[in-house]
Amino acid sequence: MVRQVRAVRTRRALVCAAAEVFAEDGYALASLPVISRRAGVSTGALHFHFPSKDLLAREVEAVATVSVQRLVVREGAGAGAGAGAGGGGGGGLQLLVDVSGDLVAALAVDPVLRAGFELGGDPSRKSAEGPGRWWSEWVHALLCEAQGAGELARGVSPEAAAVAVVASVAGFGRLASRHRVRSSSHLVEQFWSLLLPGLAAPSRRLPVLPGPRAAGTDRTPR
Repeated sequence: MVRQVRAVRTRRALVCAAAEVFAEDGYALASLPVISRRAGVSTGALHFHFPSKDLLAREVEAVATVSVQRLVVREGAGAGAGAGAGGGGGGGLQLLVDVSGDLVAALAVDPVLRAGFELGGDPSRKSAEGPGRWWSEWVHALLCEAQGAGELARGVSPEAAAVAVVASVAGFGRLASRHRVRSSSHLVEQFWSLLLPGLAAPSRRLPVLPGPRAAGTDRTPR
Protein backbone atom coordinates (compact mmCIF):
# COMPACT_ATOMS: atom_id res chain seq x y z
CA MET A 1 0.00 0.00 0.00
CA VAL A 2 2.78 2.42 0.92
CA ARG A 3 4.59 1.52 -2.29
CA GLN A 4 1.47 2.22 -4.35
CA VAL A 5 0.98 5.61 -2.72
CA ARG A 6 4.61 6.46 -3.40
CA ALA A 7 4.24 5.42 -7.05
CA VAL A 8 1.18 7.62 -7.48
CA ARG A 9 3.00 10.60 -5.97
CA THR A 10 6.01 10.00 -8.20
CA ARG A 11 3.87 9.89 -11.35
CA ARG A 12 2.06 13.04 -10.29
CA ALA A 13 5.35 14.84 -9.64
CA LEU A 14 6.70 13.76 -13.02
CA VAL A 15 3.59 14.92 -14.85
CA CYS A 16 3.69 18.33 -13.15
CA ALA A 17 7.41 18.74 -13.79
CA ALA A 18 7.04 17.66 -17.41
CA ALA A 19 4.23 20.14 -17.95
CA GLU A 20 6.39 22.98 -16.63
CA VAL A 21 9.39 21.98 -18.76
CA PHE A 22 7.28 21.48 -21.90
CA ALA A 23 5.78 24.94 -21.35
CA GLU A 24 9.18 26.55 -20.84
CA ASP A 25 11.29 24.75 -23.46
CA GLY A 26 8.80 23.22 -25.88
CA TYR A 27 8.48 19.51 -26.52
CA ALA A 28 11.47 19.19 -28.84
CA LEU A 29 13.98 20.79 -26.45
CA ALA A 30 12.58 19.34 -23.24
CA SER A 31 14.84 16.64 -21.81
CA LEU A 32 14.03 13.78 -19.48
CA PRO A 33 16.99 14.49 -17.15
CA VAL A 34 15.75 18.06 -16.66
CA ILE A 35 12.25 16.77 -15.98
CA SER A 36 13.46 14.19 -13.47
CA ARG A 37 15.49 16.83 -11.61
CA ARG A 38 12.52 19.20 -11.57
CA ALA A 39 10.36 16.41 -10.14
CA GLY A 40 12.98 15.44 -7.57
CA VAL A 41 13.17 11.81 -8.70
CA SER A 42 15.90 9.70 -10.30
CA THR A 43 16.09 9.16 -14.05
CA GLY A 44 15.62 5.46 -13.32
CA ALA A 45 12.30 6.17 -11.62
CA LEU A 46 11.26 8.37 -14.53
CA HIS A 47 12.00 5.65 -17.09
CA PHE A 48 10.18 3.09 -14.94
CA HIS A 49 6.97 5.12 -15.12
CA PHE A 50 7.49 6.68 -18.56
CA PRO A 51 9.95 4.88 -20.88
CA SER A 52 9.87 7.73 -23.41
CA LYS A 53 9.25 11.46 -23.63
CA ASP A 54 6.31 10.82 -25.92
CA LEU A 55 4.58 8.65 -23.32
CA LEU A 56 5.15 11.34 -20.71
CA ALA A 57 3.67 13.98 -23.03
CA ARG A 58 0.67 11.75 -23.69
CA GLU A 59 0.12 11.41 -19.94
CA VAL A 60 0.20 15.20 -19.56
CA GLU A 61 -2.42 15.43 -22.31
CA ALA A 62 -4.54 12.71 -20.71
CA VAL A 63 -4.50 14.37 -17.29
CA ALA A 64 -5.34 17.73 -18.87
CA THR A 65 -8.24 16.19 -20.80
CA VAL A 66 -9.71 14.79 -17.60
CA SER A 67 -9.44 18.26 -16.05
CA VAL A 68 -11.48 19.77 -18.89
CA GLN A 69 -14.07 17.02 -18.62
CA ARG A 70 -14.41 17.67 -14.90
CA LEU A 71 -15.06 21.35 -15.58
CA VAL A 72 -17.91 20.35 -17.88
CA VAL A 73 -19.35 17.96 -15.31
CA ARG A 74 -19.11 20.60 -12.60
CA GLU A 75 -21.11 23.05 -14.65
CA GLY A 76 -23.95 20.62 -15.16
CA ALA A 77 -23.16 18.45 -18.20
CA GLY A 78 -23.06 15.22 -16.22
CA ALA A 79 -22.27 11.83 -17.67
CA GLY A 80 -25.93 11.18 -18.44
CA ALA A 81 -26.19 14.38 -20.48
CA GLY A 82 -23.16 13.76 -22.68
CA ALA A 83 -22.64 16.97 -24.59
CA GLY A 84 -26.17 17.91 -23.66
CA ALA A 85 -27.43 21.42 -24.00
CA GLY A 86 -29.60 21.28 -20.93
CA GLY A 87 -27.24 19.92 -18.30
CA GLY A 88 -27.37 22.96 -16.05
CA GLY A 89 -30.96 23.94 -16.87
CA GLY A 90 -29.93 27.17 -18.61
CA GLY A 91 -29.51 25.85 -22.13
CA GLY A 92 -26.49 25.10 -24.25
CA LEU A 93 -25.26 28.66 -24.66
CA GLN A 94 -25.35 29.28 -20.90
CA LEU A 95 -23.43 26.06 -20.32
CA LEU A 96 -20.85 27.09 -22.91
CA VAL A 97 -20.43 30.53 -21.37
CA ASP A 98 -20.01 29.04 -17.89
CA VAL A 99 -17.54 26.34 -18.90
CA SER A 100 -15.45 28.69 -21.04
CA GLY A 101 -15.03 31.07 -18.13
CA ASP A 102 -13.98 28.28 -15.82
CA LEU A 103 -11.58 26.88 -18.41
CA VAL A 104 -9.78 30.18 -18.95
CA ALA A 105 -9.44 30.64 -15.19
CA ALA A 106 -8.05 27.11 -14.86
CA LEU A 107 -5.59 27.62 -17.71
CA ALA A 108 -4.21 30.62 -15.86
CA VAL A 109 -3.15 28.59 -12.83
CA ASP A 110 -2.82 24.94 -13.90
CA PRO A 111 0.45 24.20 -15.75
CA VAL A 112 -0.62 20.65 -16.62
CA LEU A 113 -3.85 21.85 -18.23
CA ARG A 114 -2.00 24.59 -20.09
CA ALA A 115 0.73 22.22 -21.29
CA GLY A 116 -1.87 19.71 -22.43
CA PHE A 117 -3.40 22.27 -24.77
CA GLU A 118 -0.03 23.52 -26.00
CA LEU A 119 1.32 20.04 -26.72
CA GLY A 120 -1.54 19.43 -29.13
CA GLY A 121 -0.40 22.37 -31.22
CA ASP A 122 3.35 21.79 -30.91
CA PRO A 123 4.81 21.50 -34.45
CA SER A 124 7.40 18.99 -33.26
CA ARG A 125 4.64 16.52 -32.36
CA LYS A 126 1.84 14.99 -34.39
CA SER A 127 -0.66 14.35 -31.65
CA ALA A 128 -4.32 14.00 -32.53
CA GLU A 129 -5.30 13.50 -28.92
CA GLY A 130 -5.35 15.79 -25.91
CA PRO A 131 -7.66 18.32 -24.31
CA GLY A 132 -7.72 20.61 -27.33
CA ARG A 133 -9.37 17.98 -29.50
CA TRP A 134 -11.85 16.95 -26.81
CA TRP A 135 -12.76 20.57 -26.08
CA SER A 136 -13.22 21.38 -29.78
CA GLU A 137 -15.49 18.39 -30.34
CA TRP A 138 -17.51 19.15 -27.22
CA VAL A 139 -18.04 22.81 -28.16
CA HIS A 140 -19.13 21.84 -31.67
CA ALA A 141 -21.55 19.18 -30.41
CA LEU A 142 -23.00 21.57 -27.84
CA LEU A 143 -23.57 24.30 -30.44
CA CYS A 144 -25.22 21.81 -32.79
CA GLU A 145 -27.62 20.85 -30.00
CA ALA A 146 -28.21 24.49 -29.19
CA GLN A 147 -29.10 25.10 -32.83
CA GLY A 148 -31.57 22.20 -32.74
CA ALA A 149 -33.12 23.67 -29.60
CA GLY A 150 -33.64 27.03 -31.32
CA GLU A 151 -31.04 28.87 -29.24
CA LEU A 152 -28.93 30.12 -32.16
CA ALA A 153 -29.85 33.02 -34.42
CA ARG A 154 -30.97 32.24 -37.96
CA GLY A 155 -28.01 31.68 -40.27
CA VAL A 156 -25.47 31.04 -37.51
CA SER A 157 -23.16 28.14 -38.35
CA PRO A 158 -22.32 25.89 -35.37
CA GLU A 159 -19.04 25.03 -37.09
CA ALA A 160 -17.96 28.67 -37.50
CA ALA A 161 -19.11 29.56 -33.99
CA ALA A 162 -17.18 26.60 -32.55
CA VAL A 163 -13.98 27.73 -34.27
CA ALA A 164 -14.38 31.23 -32.82
CA VAL A 165 -15.01 29.94 -29.28
CA VAL A 166 -12.24 27.33 -29.29
CA ALA A 167 -9.62 29.68 -30.72
CA SER A 168 -10.58 32.55 -28.43
CA VAL A 169 -10.62 30.49 -25.24
CA ALA A 170 -7.18 29.06 -26.06
CA GLY A 171 -5.82 32.55 -26.65
CA PHE A 172 -7.40 33.95 -23.49
CA GLY A 173 -5.88 31.08 -21.55
CA ARG A 174 -2.40 32.11 -22.67
CA LEU A 175 -3.05 35.74 -21.77
CA ALA A 176 -4.54 34.86 -18.41
CA SER A 177 -1.54 32.66 -17.56
CA ARG A 178 0.63 35.77 -17.76
CA HIS A 179 -1.67 38.00 -15.72
CA ARG A 180 -3.14 35.31 -13.42
CA VAL A 181 -6.83 34.94 -12.58
CA ARG A 182 -7.51 38.63 -11.96
CA SER A 183 -7.93 39.36 -15.65
CA SER A 184 -9.28 36.03 -16.91
CA SER A 185 -12.96 36.62 -16.11
CA HIS A 186 -12.75 40.09 -17.65
CA LEU A 187 -11.33 38.68 -20.89
CA VAL A 188 -14.06 36.07 -21.23
CA GLU A 189 -16.79 38.52 -20.29
CA GLN A 190 -15.71 40.95 -23.00
CA PHE A 191 -15.58 38.16 -25.58
CA TRP A 192 -19.08 36.91 -24.84
CA SER A 193 -20.56 40.40 -24.62
CA LEU A 194 -19.46 40.90 -28.23
CA LEU A 195 -20.33 37.45 -29.58
CA LEU A 196 -23.63 36.60 -27.87
CA PRO A 197 -25.86 39.29 -29.45
CA GLY A 198 -25.12 37.88 -32.91
CA LEU A 199 -25.02 34.25 -31.82
CA ALA A 200 -28.18 33.88 -29.75
CA ALA A 201 -31.69 33.82 -31.19
CA PRO A 202 -33.42 37.19 -30.64
CA SER A 203 -36.35 35.47 -28.97
CA ARG A 204 -34.13 33.89 -26.31
CA ARG A 205 -32.82 35.51 -23.16
CA LEU A 206 -29.08 36.07 -23.36
CA PRO A 207 -26.98 33.89 -21.06
CA VAL A 208 -25.57 35.45 -17.91
CA LEU A 209 -22.00 36.54 -18.52
CA PRO A 210 -19.17 35.06 -16.46
CA GLY A 211 -17.69 37.17 -13.71
CA PRO A 212 -16.11 37.01 -10.26
CA ARG A 213 -18.19 34.96 -7.84
CA ALA A 214 -17.67 33.21 -4.56
CA ALA A 215 -17.41 29.45 -4.62
CA GLY A 216 -20.79 27.78 -4.36
CA THR A 217 -22.82 30.90 -5.23
CA ASP A 218 -25.04 31.39 -8.24
CA ARG A 219 -24.47 33.92 -10.99
CA THR A 220 -27.10 36.61 -10.97
CA PRO A 221 -28.29 38.47 -14.07
CA ARG A 222 -26.83 41.91 -14.59
